[in-house]
Amino acid sequence: MALRHDQEEHRRQASAIFQAWGMPPEKADQTSRVLTWADLHGIESHGIAMIVEYNERRSNRPINFQSDPYIVRETPVSALMDGDGGLGHYTATKAMELAVHKAQAAGVGLVSVRNSGHFGALGYFTSMAADAGLIGIAATSVFGIRVPPTGGAKARFGTDPWSFAAPGAAGEPFVLDMATTTVASGKVRNKLVEGQPLPEGWGFDSSGRPTTDPSTVMNGGFLSPLGGTAESGGHKGYGLAVMVNILASCLSGSTLITDPMHSRQPKGLDVGHFFMAFDPGLFREAADFRADVARLCNDLRATPPVDPSAPVLVAGDPERSKRAAREADGIPMGPGLLARLRTIADGCGAAWHLSPATQSASVNAS
Repeated sequence: MALRHDQEEHRRQASAIFQAWGMPPEKADQTSRVLTWADLHGIESHGIAMIVEYNERRSNRPINFQSDPYIVRETPVSALMDGDGGLGHYTATKAMELAVHKAQAAGVGLVSVRNSGHFGALGYFTSMAADAGLIGIAATSVFGIRVPPTGGAKARFGTDPWSFAAPGAAGEPFVLDMATTTVASGKVRNKLVEGQPLPEGWGFDSSGRPTTDPSTVMNGGFLSPLGGTAESGGHKGYGLAVMVNILASCLSGSTLITDPMHSRQPKGLDVGHFFMAFDPGLFREAADFRADVARLCNDLRATPPVDPSAPVLVAGDPERSKRAAREADGIPMGPGLLARLRTIADGCGAAWHLSPATQSASVNAS
């Protein structure tokens, strides 16, 4: 069961906590917009629940809540940005805005970011490109090391996600946002917060044995790589994770995830990002490209389903469905997360916007 509340209340609560931590209002508002976008689209692993993890990190890791991102070097089609040791939501927004601007002017824009932090759901940023009629690609390194390379007995990677978005029919872009693990670590964290077991196949204990205990996974265990074992294709998730780290860390000069001691001694967490936007009009009429993307997606949706009650979808469809429902009915929040957020808000003196008076009756979480 979960309580629901309006997305603006949701955003205001997140912003209030970030401002109480010392983040300037403009940056706090944009950071909270990214988190709210994730929750609105059903991506709870990267929504307001991340505040619980950010609160833990700020107590033992350097995070600059008054960061001021800046450009280190730039060409007409590229830029390297420095996130100044802060969380990445505001920095990543500025980076993709710059990539889109360069793509609109020159056909392609690439922006690499160093010295940043976690920035929420990648789909938020690639959607910015798709909304501008461009193809968007994004990837990011991560801070948490929870995944071994195929055949390895020690964790060397994180969830290492990437995203691809392309404009198609109006309001229906193709938006793929995926971790290179079976699930994002945030989904495991959310199960832990709500006291729920994991589905089988999500994680392993420290000895590599399958477990459904989220605490075991989050405290010394491993996340399952995309594909699972070597026999079932785990090397594919492993290869994608390496690709992501080459784009996000090696291009930007960020700390390698295989260097957990941070020998480069960055100012903050030194997470690296990669953003790319390019114009399909470089190759053909943009309208014809969008029409073909729309037809391809519609052809896939028209595939006869195995279960008539579960039609075939394409990337972006489930999130749009969630958004429509949550715009109408509110964003659900489990009681465990609500209690933790209240504790965090009280602890830092942030205003509380999610009072029972502003919440609807308990309903099943969508």
